[in-house]
Amino acid sequence: MKRLLIVDDETPVLHALRRMLLRHFRPQQLDVEVCADPLQALQRLQQARFDVLISDYRMPQLDGVTLLAHARELDPRTVRMMLSAAADFGTVLAAVNRAGVFRYIPKPWSEPQLVADLGAALAFDPCAVPSADELERRRLEALEPGITQVEWGPNGEVLMPGHLPTRPGEL
Repeated sequence: MKRLLIVDDETPVLHALRRMLLRHFRPQQLDVEVCADPLQALQRLQQARFDVLISDYRMPQLDGVTLLAHARELDPRTVRMMLSAAADFGTVLAAVNRAGVFRYIPKPWSEPQLVADLGAALAFDPCAVPSADELERRRLEALEPGITQVEWGPNGEVLMPGHLPTRPGEL
């Protein structure tokens, strides 16, 4: 089961988000925990592992970017999302640069978009790093699209496009 922590100093927002998410995710799929105090949320993050953290930006005592940055230090595997009515570029930039925010969700949110963004966050693995072979394959594909698409024959030979051997061992 995946675990989500939502932090917002406005209790009605927390309840609305929890109700909405419980309509879209079964209890055995997603455990939703809410917290109205960012300092308590920080303590909670030290006690338990969460797959996703959604934080409001403007809160007393600790802003959302700072909370998300601390969460990143505590556990870089936690996918961090920012929820805010503030849509200025500086806020978004700080969220991305300081806290490594996966998605920025504007208030008021769009239910289908928020559910889709949360689904993407739950599926995302921030620690997955492509292998050297995969990085090289991507580089070659960028240079020559299709170059890494190889057809193999039954004996391990490379086949030219559209050519299949008619007899065993024939190329």
